[in-house]
Amino acid sequence: MPHELKLFADYYQIHLFDEASVADLAEAWTEEAMANQLAVARDAVGIGTAVNVFVRVAVEVLDRAPADDRAHFDHVVEGSIEVRSGRLVVMGCTDFEPDAVRVTVPEGWLRIRVARSNLEAATRLGIHSDKERATTEHVRVQLWPAASAPPAVLKRWPLG
Repeated sequence: MPHELKLFADYYQIHLFDEASVADLAEAWTEEAMANQLAVARDAVGIGTAVNVFVRVAVEVLDRAPADDRAHFDHVVEGSIEVRSGRLVVMGCTDFEPDAVRVTVPEGWLRIRVARSNLEAATRLGIHSDKERATTEHVRVQLWPAASAPPAVLKRWPLG
């Protein structure tokens, strides 16, 4: 059962990290990460969003890689994250961390697939995009146990 969240994507980003992480995602937002909309540190990831308002986020923990359904999304990227604590924090980048949602995940290396949709409508409406579900940006995050591997863009949405 996925965790369904509504998070404020302040600074156009959502953060996921090991509860024990001390990573600084500011250093992970390279030019390549900006283009791919995924910043990866060893135990943390930053997900870029098209808007700087509330977005809908679904987090699914799986036991194996999911089917390829990128045709149903605008932008799909993958990366790897190490979660030694078995608890993943999911939050908007300026949310209050102690209040953030914790998701129980397998300990160790996980592959993360981020699939985003409604990007055209959300971008067009900007700060008003979160007023209706049909125009709100949707972010689906899937995680499963897998060896660490470099980030990959499976489907690129034309940004800007």
